[in-house]
Amino acid sequence: MSEPQNDRLRFALLPIPKSIALVWLNIVLSLVLAAIGLGVGFAQGKLAAQEVILFTVLLAALVFVLLNYVAIVFEGRAAAGADEEQTQAESGRIRSLWHNNRVMIVAMAGLLILYLLVTAGVPEFRSIKNLIAFLVLELILIFAFKVSGYFASGRSAFIGLIVLLALIIISAFSIEGFLSAPNIRAILLFAAFLGIASVGQTMVALLGGLDLSIPYVIGSSNIALLFLITLGVPSYVAFGFILVLGGVVGLLNGIMSYRLQGQALIVTLGTGFAVAGFTQIMTSIGSQYAGNVFGTVPHWLSSLAAMNGRFFGLPFPPTIIIWVVIALVMIVGLRTTSWGRNLYALGGNRRSASLIGISEFKYWISCYVISGVFAALAGCLLLGWSGGAFIGVGDPYLFTTLAAVVIGGTSLLGGNGGYGFTVIGVLVLQVLTSFLLGIGLEYEWQQFIFGLLILPMVALYGRSPHIRSTV
Repeated sequence: MSEPQNDRLRFALLPIPKSIALVWLNIVLSLVLAAIGLGVGFAQGKLAAQEVILFTVLLAALVFVLLNYVAIVFEGRAAAGADEEQTQAESGRIRSLWHNNRVMIVAMAGLLILYLLVTAGVPEFRSIKNLIAFLVLELILIFAFKVSGYFASGRSAFIGLIVLLALIIISAFSIEGFLSAPNIRAILLFAAFLGIASVGQTMVALLGGLDLSIPYVIGSSNIALLFLITLGVPSYVAFGFILVLGGVVGLLNGIMSYRLQGQALIVTLGTGFAVAGFTQIMTSIGSQYAGNVFGTVPHWLSSLAAMNGRFFGLPFPPTIIIWVVIALVMIVGLRTTSWGRNLYALGGNRRSASLIGISEFKYWISCYVISGVFAALAGCLLLGWSGGAFIGVGDPYLFTTLAAVVIGGTSLLGGNGGYGFTVIGVLVLQVLTSFLLGIGLEYEWQQFIFGLLILPMVALYGRSPHIRSTV
């Protein structure tokens, strides 16, 4: 078919420019205008939500067609006198443009879809302020994607920090009192709980493993500690004993998952169920309340983790300081000690590491033991925060420990990442949670948004070459 026939066909059916870049540009412009129209429509409140969404879709389609028509007209003028070789070069540049920016385009489109869904489902979210915040976040994402290319070694950390900064700015802009001292203290305290629970998940992830027993160890430690205290065991002794039991659970996880290579997910999940069930059986003997233990939490433990706890007279809980110390030790230890370097070597290429005498079994077991100990520590600290023992206190950490590791940029395949990346992921999750609560979203919406957040982050970090490809 000749070129004039092609042009006539493009005009007769659906005007589509030859340039893929122009097509994507028109899509973005149409969606942005549609988002503005959607926000204005909901803000006015004169139409039903279904009608606003229908008119928004029609507006996006109409704008897209008109922009394509204009683009084709200009393409026809610009193409006059151009030879076939120039056209091929332009096509190559366009393909390269799409290849280099496809993750950014998909992430921005996903964020737009998320904004439209939340706006349609949550009436409180329909405001000009939130629309402006969304547009600002889109601009910050473009900046993060473009500038991150200059940070080859710390790309994920840079993007994580930019996203964290963007969330803080948008939350402060959208929610009154977000940067108040009580709210910041609450964010840091819950980040400390999650950060401590995520230590083990980070360690096993660096080896290419997973630990799904963490939430069950947290819940079991929570009720077992108070149960021992009510039996008359000194609180400090009971606290240390629970940490030892957490390490024993990690030891069992490590041995079984190592012997059954590739089955860490199932093994740790089964172990978690067994531990939680056994703990409930033991603590409910003589009581009609399974999964709950009633008693008095020691004052020192409450002061350690309660929201109104104080650290040497300063008005913030000591748990935050504990997390900071743990984070510093983990970051420095993983990067500067031979143990940490060997861990990265095993996660990157087990066969090569074994050839230089690194014992995979010892490191595998050690990481799972560490995971069990820190999960138990998180459960004990949560007892001090809540003042009561409940087996389900660890349930949210089944998802969030994994989310913190992935969003931070640690590869679940092993050998790439670190606890510093997890700290960024933890802060992103906690600031995002505070923002979602501030705008009135229910727990189900939070889970939905967390899941959508993981997908582009995994795609983004997946673009970086894995360490195995460089060994």
